[in-house]
Amino acid sequence: MSATLLQINDLCISFQGPGGSRPALQHIHIRVNKGETVAIVGESGSGKSITSLSVLGLLASPPAQYTQGSILFTQGNQTGDLLKASRETMEALRGNKIAMIFQEPMTSLNPVLTCGFQVMEAISTHLKLDPEAAKARTIALFEKVQLPDPAGIFNRYPHQISGGQKQRVMIAMAISCEPALLICDEPTTALDVTVQKNILQLIRSLQLEQQMGVIFITHDLGVVAEIADRVVVLYKGQLVEENTTEALFREPQHPYTRALLACRPVLHPKGERLPVVSDFMQEDGNGLKMVNTVQPKTYTSMPPETVPVQPEQPLTAREPLVSVRNLRVYFPTKKSFLGKTLAFTRAVDDVSFDIYPGETLGLVGESGCGKSTLGRTLLQLIPATDGQVLYKGTDLTKADAPTLKKLRREMQIIFQDPYSSLNPRMRIGEAIAEPLLVHQLVRNKNEARDKVVHLLEKVNLLPEHYERFPHEFSGGQRQRIVIARALALNPSFVICDESVSALDVSVQAQVLNLLNDLKAEFGFTAVFISHDLSVVRYISDRILVMQKGKIVESGEASDVYYHPQEAYTQQLIAAIPKGIIA
Repeated sequence: MSATLLQINDLCISFQGPGGSRPALQHIHIRVNKGETVAIVGESGSGKSITSLSVLGLLASPPAQYTQGSILFTQGNQTGDLLKASRETMEALRGNKIAMIFQEPMTSLNPVLTCGFQVMEAISTHLKLDPEAAKARTIALFEKVQLPDPAGIFNRYPHQISGGQKQRVMIAMAISCEPALLICDEPTTALDVTVQKNILQLIRSLQLEQQMGVIFITHDLGVVAEIADRVVVLYKGQLVEENTTEALFREPQHPYTRALLACRPVLHPKGERLPVVSDFMQEDGNGLKMVNTVQPKTYTSMPPETVPVQPEQPLTAREPLVSVRNLRVYFPTKKSFLGKTLAFTRAVDDVSFDIYPGETLGLVGESGCGKSTLGRTLLQLIPATDGQVLYKGTDLTKADAPTLKKLRREMQIIFQDPYSSLNPRMRIGEAIAEPLLVHQLVRNKNEARDKVVHLLEKVNLLPEHYERFPHEFSGGQRQRIVIARALALNPSFVICDESVSALDVSVQAQVLNLLNDLKAEFGFTAVFISHDLSVVRYISDRILVMQKGKIVESGEASDVYYHPQEAYTQQLIAAIPKGIIA
């Protein structure tokens, strides 16, 4: 058995606030051995990141209070309690013996410093190398993490490279001093499945090479199955289950673990209601957990293909609601001194397809393939360079402003990030009521309020939420708010742009169920944009696969998912984390 590297014993953390002390972690025990990967799993608010920040001493105190426990870190023959370590000791450990890859590299990297300088800074601080040696080591690290053109990226700023490349820079920085313990806090959450697969393989290979201990924090159990040796499950600050990865996936003991395993869309055929946490456990008035006996579906490989129920009349037999013909969207990337465009980025390049009434059309592809640009061009939020977008026979690319304003009542979009699409100074009731008042669908504000309250209840929110501001809601609740706003005008055409990609898997299941329910009730037609083919397969009737601005494959959802014809589609499906269960 490998030597213990980190031992968290009976850790309790509370946060002091206006209403008194609130517990965040309660009696947590976690062990990490040298050369072992331990995954910490749970939804947002479960205490995963608080645990990792505690190891590095990065929680501000106050408001954080360590009321009990110890965090023992072993170096060689010496073991010390990190909670009692001096400031100088912690500064010497951070980035040196204990390193961390943060969830969002764009906010973790300094935007005004080059990528190379930031990695050099860590090397110079801890290893005391001269600038020339530090630069050489940095470029060698960039090669090790498989960055293209390592010498070029050394001189680039974070905004000049892709999300996957930024994450690799963060990994290079984290391993620059060959740490004994590497903490990965949701390092692949918002990445494409192919980039995610590469990052996971990279972390695993570096861990095996350097015999690091790794704490991998995530809410995605598919990722856990790919990388972890043992799994710790947290729920509302409590450790509810711990086991080897294989044992936990084969026979989960706690209902919360069973819920997390069961609610993944990849396990369910299209149209089947996704289970959620409340199906497995509830709390009564005394806070006692009432356990249900629902069992998750588990598979040892890709879930079996099911034959979809065919409607009496195929969707494609009707007249299209939207027809796209030879659509092009080009963005200028280089101009002459006189302003003449010399080079373009072909975001959407000669695309044609139809969308039929009542269907959900999935649009899938990696970041940068043009899918979001295409979605926004359908609504003329981005103007087309060439081609046609026919909505009920009207070419939106040539429609004037009054015509577009009238048609916008029937066309809505649910954006990827609900927080940035809501006005932080506007109460959510007012935000939902605004389109009703702009399009004069209500006579006065009182009538608008009544309709908004009805919409809030439709998306499983409460009437009292009307007066609250966006920052007072969770990510899943904000997503429900923007769905309510999109449906306020009773549209016939809705675009969902990565609307569940950043949500916890259980919250994602709730939102997907909600979208299916609302679609059945309101009868709208939808385009569902995502980089996750397993989610698109679950919710869509047909799928379009996009690569470099072009549609490279299309067909019925089950055909594209189970029998992909193009190498690119096969690559996307192969990159979906399956592990022990699919």
